[in-house]
Amino acid sequence: MEGFITVDAPLAQAVPLPVVAVAGHRQLEGVTNIVLDHRNAAQLALKHLTDLGHKDIALMKGPPDSSDSLERWKAVCDVAADLGISVRPDLTIQIEGEAGAPELGYPFTKRLLAGHHQFTAMLAFNDSSAIGAIRAIHEAGLRVPEDISVIGFDDIQSAAYSNPPLTTIRQPLQRMGESAARTLLSRIDNPERYLPELLIEPELIVRKSTAPQAPRSGREPITQA
Repeated sequence: MEGFITVDAPLAQAVPLPVVAVAGHRQLEGVTNIVLDHRNAAQLALKHLTDLGHKDIALMKGPPDSSDSLERWKAVCDVAADLGISVRPDLTIQIEGEAGAPELGYPFTKRLLAGHHQFTAMLAFNDSSAIGAIRAIHEAGLRVPEDISVIGFDDIQSAAYSNPPLTTIRQPLQRMGESAARTLLSRIDNPERYLPELLIEPELIVRKSTAPQAPRSGREPITQA
């Protein structure tokens, strides 16, 4: 074995072989991290919502065991401060569970809606949690995006076929994988060439789950026993 590529697998220490870590955030000697520009991603998502007139925005914090959670949340908080968006504890959801699980986001959004907290938009941790959140919103008798706009993250294949099709931040996973392979082969051939980090830029994909904020109707979410 001449090197490693890791994906969303936090490394505790350096290893004696070249390593390229996709979604790696810890700075270790000999490890090249390939990471998404989370600040730009947060800027694209929150600016999209504020441009649509949304101010009361529910935010999701990712599962603690996901290597992207802390960096993404810090970026969201920093950009929210820049845009004058209040990060309200009553509109902050801490999700738990496997990051790619289809039910992620569903029970936590149900709990948020049951508390009758007023918000007109939601920034989900990823597309899976966004799709779960949309189901919970529909079950509460509300509409997406007419009552609540929802934006996801990743642009998984099913995002374009959800109901409604999901607005999301595209994380170019194929390009990240190709960059990881090229970087590792280059390091094996030229051990003295070493970059600690490669930053990959995200893209905003606008579909039908976001819309301009509608005038408040005073309508209360329908809670279920």
